[in-house]
Amino acid sequence: MRPGGNRPRTRHAWHAARVDLRPSRAAISAAFFVQGLLFISLTLRLPVVRDLFALSELALSGLMLMLVLLAGVGSVVAERLAARTDSASTLRLALVLIALGFVVIGVGVRGEGTFAAFVAGVACYGLGLGANDAASNMQAVTLEHRLGRPVLPSFHAAWTAGGLLATGLAFVPVSFPVMAWLLVLAPLAVLATPLLRRDVPSSTTPPSVQELGLPWRRIALVGVALVLFYMVDTAATAWGPTYLSSDTVFDDPPTSSAMFALATLPYLAATLLARLLGDGLTARFGPTAVVRVGAVLAFTGLLVVVFAPSSTWQVAILGFFVVGLGVAVIAPLAFSAAARIASDATDPGTGDDAARRARVDATIARFNQFNYLGALLGAVLTGAIGAGNLRIGYAVPLVLVLALVPLARHFAGPARRTATPHEKSLASDAPGS
Repeated sequence: MRPGGNRPRTRHAWHAARVDLRPSRAAISAAFFVQGLLFISLTLRLPVVRDLFALSELALSGLMLMLVLLAGVGSVVAERLAARTDSASTLRLALVLIALGFVVIGVGVRGEGTFAAFVAGVACYGLGLGANDAASNMQAVTLEHRLGRPVLPSFHAAWTAGGLLATGLAFVPVSFPVMAWLLVLAPLAVLATPLLRRDVPSSTTPPSVQELGLPWRRIALVGVALVLFYMVDTAATAWGPTYLSSDTVFDDPPTSSAMFALATLPYLAATLLARLLGDGLTARFGPTAVVRVGAVLAFTGLLVVVFAPSSTWQVAILGFFVVGLGVAVIAPLAFSAAARIASDATDPGTGDDAARRARVDATIARFNQFNYLGALLGAVLTGAIGAGNLRIGYAVPLVLVLALVPLARHFAGPARRTATPHEKSLASDAPGS
C-alpha cells in the first residue's frame, strides 16, 4: 500500500455518503417542516378558541398544560418504540397521530364548537407532537454524525419555515375547521419519504438509558439551556398573539385574527434567518460563542417586548424579531451537544453502528423531556403569572434567559465522527473505487 493511499478513498467514502443521504435529509427536513406548520397553525388560533368557548387566560393555560404533559408522554413512548424498531418507524407513527388529532380538532371547532371534541383532538395531537419531536431529532442527529459537520440548525430552520407558512395561511379567509382538515394532508405526505433506517443489524440488545453510564450532569446542564430556550420560544409563539391582542397591555390593540399573526411572523422570520445561517456560524465561531451572543440578543428583545409603550403595539413586534434572532439556534445546538456527549460516552468501539445509534436515540428521547419542561414554564407560567397583565408574564423569561451565558460553555465541541462501516461500504461499491 502506497503512503497516504487511504486518503483519497476516505474522501470518496464521505462523498458517496453525502450523495446517498440527500433524500433522507430532505425527508427529515419535511418532518420538521410539518411540525412547525401544524403547531403554529394551532397556537395562532388560540384567541379564536378563547372566544369560541369563552375561555379565560387561565383556562387557556390549562389547555397548554395538558398539551405539554401529553407531549412529554409521547416523547417517552417514542423512546421505547425507537429501541424496539427504529426512529423512522416511530416518526411515521407520530405523523399519523398528528393527522388524526387535527381531524378531531376540526370537528371540535365547527359551528358553535364542541369543547369535548376539541380537547380530545388536542390530546391526540399532543401525543403525536412529543413523539414527532423526539423521533425527528433522533433522525437529525444521526445524519449530523454521518456527515461530521453541524446541520441541526438547518433542520430546525425547516420547522421555522413551516411556522412561517402557517403564519401566512392565517391571512387566508378560510375557516378554522376547513384549515385544520386541509393541514392533515401535510403529515400524511411525509409518511412515504425515505427516512433513515438502521443500516447495520445490531448484534446485541441496546441497554436502557439508566444502564448507559452516561455523564448525565453534563447532559443536564445542556438540558437547562434547552429549558430556557423553550420558555422563551413558547412564550413568543403561544402567547405572542394573545399579548398583542390584549387590551390590558395596549390601549388600542389589533382586533382581527390576521393581525394577531403579526406577533408571530417577525419572530419566526428572524428565527428562520438565524437558523439558515446557523450551520456556517457554528462551524466558524463554535457553539459556545453563538449561544452567548444569542442570549444577549434575546434579553434585549424581551426588554423591548415587556417595556413596549402601551400606545404603540408595533414596538413589541420589533422586540419579538430581536428575540427570534437571539434564541433561534439554541435548541438545535443543544440537541447536537447532547447527542455528541451520548455518542462519545457510549460508543463501544465494536463497529456496531446500529447499537451506538440506538443508545443515542434513547438519550435524545430522554433529553427531549427538557423541551416540555421549558414549554410548560413558557406556556403555563407566562399565562398564569401574567393572568392580570401579560407584561408580568413575559418578565419571567426576560430574567432567566441570561442564564444561557454561563451555560454556553457546555455546548463546546464540533459534531464529528469517523465513517461507519456502512458508509465505507458505499465507497467500496462505487464505480472506480
